Amino acid sequence: MSNQITIQINGEPRSCVPETVLPELLQQLGFNPRLVAVEYNGEILHRQCWQETKVQQGDRLEIVTIVGGG
Repeated sequence: MSNQITIQINGEPRSCVPETVLPELLQQLGFNPRLVAVEYNGEILHRQCWQETKVQQGDRLEIVTIVGGG
């Protein structure tokens, strides 16, 4: 039995451990969780829900980095 699942992140297949919580996954991918917005399976996911969101096989995430400027 494999301890990896496949999810899609920004249209690319990626492997990760099942039940990884979203903030941990973002850090593993090199994102600063404070500077991104996340669409989870087609819906914008509010930040207060991230800690209880655990990725599952086949999930689709779109991660957008917030860029400041002047």
